[in-house]
Amino acid sequence: MTVNVGSLDRVLRIVVGVALLSMMFIGPKTMWGLIGIIPLATGLMRSCPLYSIFGLNTCGKK
Repeated sequence: MTVNVGSLDRVLRIVVGVALLSMMFIGPKTMWGLIGIIPLATGLMRSCPLYSIFGLNTCGKK
């Protein structure tokens, strides 16, 4: 997998993922919180399949 998620994008994905997953335990306690796995996983792996499909890259130049 190619790295295509930059630093700011990565932090935002992890924060949003944790916030959505917390819905499983705090707040409305709905299964919709499982959607948080997607941004959390893409943030931790630094690779987003949709970015690859659309040719996007937030890493900047190396």
